[in-house]
Amino acid sequence: MNWIKIATVDQVAEDESLAVDVNGHQLAVHHTEGEFFVSDNICTHQYALLSDGFLEDGCIECPLHQAKFDLRTGKAMCAPATEDMKVYEVKTEGNEIFVRF
Repeated sequence: MNWIKIATVDQVAEDESLAVDVNGHQLAVHHTEGEFFVSDNICTHQYALLSDGFLEDGCIECPLHQAKFDLRTGKAMCAPATEDMKVYEVKTEGNEIFVRF
């Protein structure tokens, strides 16, 4: 599948996340530790926007019940989440951020 531009680097400050809608998919772009990551924006435990969560140690923490997910693998790191989140391949070119499904 082709790369899709979803944001620009200057839209996502370090240690922040940005909600984006790509062809009906709710995604979150995360910027932490100098890297960008893209995941589904909905927590797998209960409906909450991960883009409103807290980034730390390569993980995103859900703002509702503090479930944590690894940004590289999507693995659910602690309860109450038991289902991994989906993560996507991401790249930057210049000031643009791209995702591939």
